[in-house]
Amino acid sequence: MKLLLTDSGVKNASIQDALVDLLGKPIAESSALCIPTAGYGGPYADPGGPWRFISGRSPSPMTELGWKSVGVLELTALPSIEAALWVSWVREADVLLVNGGDTLYLCHWMRESGLAELLPSLPDTVYVGLSAGSCVMTPRVGEEFVGWKPPAGGDSALGVVDFSIFPHLDHPDCPDNTMAAAERWAAQIAGPAYAIDEQTALKVTGGAVEVVSEGNWKLF
Repeated sequence: MKLLLTDSGVKNASIQDALVDLLGKPIAESSALCIPTAGYGGPYADPGGPWRFISGRSPSPMTELGWKSVGVLELTALPSIEAALWVSWVREADVLLVNGGDTLYLCHWMRESGLAELLPSLPDTVYVGLSAGSCVMTPRVGEEFVGWKPPAGGDSALGVVDFSIFPHLDHPDCPDNTMAAAERWAAQIAGPAYAIDEQTALKVTGGAVEVVSEGNWKLF
């Protein structure tokens, strides 16, 4: 897949330009499926969060960018739906918009639903992650970001990319997410890792990583 792993959605013109480049056509000509699932899994989850994401009233721009169409793909519902039906929805979409929330809860349902298994067969689909929706594509999240605990334990995510992400760097709502904290986190993460702020995204195509930023970030 073509990946745009954001901290806080499409927050600036540089990130939006990267998105359009990945799509290969204007947003207004592109169909989207939004995946709200991660928003239900966190310790501070509430039903308003997924609604704001779906309705485009979140402070993290994703669904409100002017898409040709937007649908909702709720991963917890997929095991009870005929696979051929929902797989067709995914294959027809130009982009998947994946909500933030709890990374390991999202990882669990991406596997349980069958979406994780489907992703490698979608080379032309653009995947846009928001916070947990980005971190789920990494090998590990680190103990600091374990909220919902998977049945097997641990902090492993999908490992689609070979780097980890420390999100919300120096965000006022996350006072513990300092650069010093990111350095301590990175020291116990095997492999490369990025700390990114809300004005930063990671664009991944063909295994190459490009940092798209109008803010602050660091590669460890």
